Amino acid sequence: MMFSKACEYGIKASIFIALSSYKGERVSLKAIAKEINSPEAFTAKILQDLVRHKIINSTKGAYGGFDVDKTSISSIKLSHIVNAIDGDSIYNGCGLGLETCDENHPCPVHDRFKLVRDELKFMLEHTNLEELALNISSGASFLKV
Repeated sequence: MMFSKACEYGIKASIFIALSSYKGERVSLKAIAKEINSPEAFTAKILQDLVRHKIINSTKGAYGGFDVDKTSISSIKLSHIVNAIDGDSIYNGCGLGLETCDENHPCPVHDRFKLVRDELKFMLEHTNLEELALNISSGASFLKV
């Protein structure tokens, strides 16, 4: 598993919110938690992180909920979501979990793991919320079974 559970939920929630925003709808915490199959309290904490990092918007009141500015959906990269929730830890650290692992003192998988990590970083920085939402909208991919 590459991402923390919180990060997985954050990505799924962001995609679902983006899809709803394209339809001009805000979505409630309850609807998001149900859609991504996550406990409400945990989902609320994740959404707060996304709001704090200005990835999604939160509106209070009777017609409140969560949305994303339609104009910014294409500029929100997966890396923004991952950083908001997990920080940059996915790009650091040892593939085997060793405390000290670097070019001078590599673990047995260091060089190969670095290649995978670099590919992951590239993918996260070059994949935006719009393309993920549109893939779901077209039926090319799915958020849940």
